[in-house]
Amino acid sequence: MIIGNIVRDPEMKSTPNGQNVTSFSIATNLVWKDQSGQKQEKVEFHNIVAWRRLAEIAGQYLKKGSKVYVEGRLQTRSWDDPNGVKRYRTEIIAENMIMLDSKGGASGDWDSNSGPQTTSQNNFSAPSQNNDEEEISVEDIPF
Repeated sequence: MIIGNIVRDPEMKSTPNGQNVTSFSIATNLVWKDQSGQKQEKVEFHNIVAWRRLAEIAGQYLKKGSKVYVEGRLQTRSWDDPNGVKRYRTEIIAENMIMLDSKGGASGDWDSNSGPQTTSQNNFSAPSQNNDEEEISVEDIPF
């Protein structure tokens, strides 16, 4: 679970079999005072990957600078670069997302099982693997 700001606009692609996948990065900040009382800050960057309907929503509504909460699981993948060097990348595979920025007007939660509900945040969950994916239209999104 992380809360942070989108570093760059999300990039949405489709796999050869037609599944949507969106990738983006989130920056999280840690601020503290050192022993001498000086303010210190450290920024961490997290690679996020969203699939299927959650990928579509992230690609459509997230923008650089947006504040977002993401829940997911860690996954590390490896590959050999053109020089034959083994490379690794650890990503958060998003399973739930809550948009924390106010977009003016009403906002709400979206849950793949229960539909729109009025709250102070925009919550999007990836459908579970064994449930049928529920299609939503733009009119169903409460912002």
